[in-house]
Parts: sequence; C-alpha cells; structure tokens
Amino acid sequence: MKLLHLSDLHLGKRIKNFPLLEDQAYILQAILEILDAERPDAVLIAGDVYDRATPSTEAVELLDRFLVSLAERGLPVLLISGNHDSPERLAFGAQFLEKSRIFISPVYNGTVTPVTLEDEYGPVDFYLLPFLKPLHVRRCFPEEPVESYTEAVACAVSHMNLDPSRRNVLITHQFVTGAERCDSEEVSVGGSDNVDAVVFAPFDYVALGHLHGPQNIGDDRIRYCGTPLKYSFSESRQKKSVTLVELSAKGRRTVRTVPLTPRRDMVERRGCFQDFLTQRVP
Repeated sequence: MKLLHLSDLHLGKRIKNFPLLEDQAYILQAILEILDAERPDAVLIAGDVYDRATPSTEAVELLDRFLVSLAERGLPVLLISGNHDSPERLAFGAQFLEKSRIFISPVYNGTVTPVTLEDEYGPVDFYLLPFLKPLHVRRCFPEEPVESYTEAVACAVSHMNLDPSRRNVLITHQFVTGAERCDSEEVSVGGSDNVDAVVFAPFDYVALGHLHGPQNIGDDRIRYCGTPLKYSFSESRQKKSVTLVELSAKGRRTVRTVPLTPRRDMVERRGCFQDFLTQRVP
C-alpha cells in the first residue's frame, strides 16, 4: 500500500504580513500532479491544516478545492487537527465527508476507531490521533496518572486496542524528543511538550506533523514529512518535499521523498541596507 504523507499546510499563513495563499494554491496543485504520477492508495494529512484556529474564508475555500480534487481521484484522505487548528471546526461535516472517503479526526474523547484499508497483504489499520495535551487525556481518563505529554500519548495509545498481528499506522501531531525545530514552530518552556518515541513502538509507520523540517526519528518508521513551503527564514536552506511510504508485508516498508518546487522561493541575504535599496546585493 502506497501512502502520501503531508502535514502542516498552514493554509492562510502570512509572513511579515505577506499573504501566501497564491503560493499555497500553487504547491497544492503541484502535489496533485505528484499524486497523478505516483498513484498512491491514500493521502495522510498530519495536522496544522490551517494556520489559525479561525481560518479566513479564502483558506477554507482552498482546502475545500483540494479535498474535492482528492475525492475526484477516488483517494481516501485521512486528516487530523494540529495545534494550530480548531478540532471542532475542522471536524464539521466529518460524517458526511466519510461518504467521499475523507476521514477527519473528531475532537478527542478517549476513543480512536481505526480506519481500515486493504491491499494484497491484508488490512491496514489507520489511527487518527489529533494534537493532544495532558489535560485532554485526563478529562477522558481521570483515574490514570497523566501529567506529561509522553504519558498523555502513551495513555491514548494504550486505549486503542491495537491488533499487533495487523499493520498499524498512526497519524499524529506532536513534538517527539530529539527532533529538530524551526523558528516558526511553537515552543514550550523547558521542552515540556516532548513525547518520547518509545510510545510509538506498536506502529508500523508513524506519520507525524508539527515540525517543519523533514526528518526521521531514529529511523524512517517514525517520520516528519515537513511543510510543503518555507514558513520562516530558519527554513530557507531546507529542501521541501512530500513523503511516500510503501507498506508491504507486516514490518516491511520503504520510504522516499519527492521534491517540491515553490512558485517563489525564500532565500536569506545579508548586506548593508543601502545596498539592498540600490539592488547591488545579488
């Protein structure tokens, strides 16, 4: 089963008050072209779909067009909310959208029911776990000791009733210990939002969102695909891409990337202010 892993679209984002909506529409079209060339079996979108909990009308319309394009291709879409999203707003109409094979994580209530897809090797169970804080989990399981982010995610995973004989994929949005951050990401004091990668042991692939730089955690079983565009100057040297994952028999996978070329690139230039005014800096 071939999966296209996306995250952190941040639709509606502005940089220094410069709107990126045209650039985002351009890169989503480029992703659709990759889909047509690669023909994956499903698309995973691991949170921060919007840049704000109350997105602009234009951002909502852009997501709507993108999801319609995916549905027209007959592709299942598995989408979760991130820390920038409102899980309530994002999940509006989720039951109706399931008829078009667009599966959106609901507001976390302690139960995560997997979405199951099948290929020649059998079923693959996809668990959609939106961005969690300890308080979200304590509300559902007040009898369990949940103080840290690691304990919160571990508790949520322990209540999923996974079948270890099947292939299990987790889509989630958290900061995993050891990963490399960028300036545009929210930072908790003292790294209190860290999640230890050990909590992901039961899964054959973990599709992560939250961090903007594409990177593996340990190996390619736990992966951030990164943003499709550069959203801060700390990302100016990054190479943006989409991640393609191919699952075969239980415990076997291949992971590769396909580069993305933006409509307008972000570069960092240094020099005297007067040189920039006279355009003498290359």
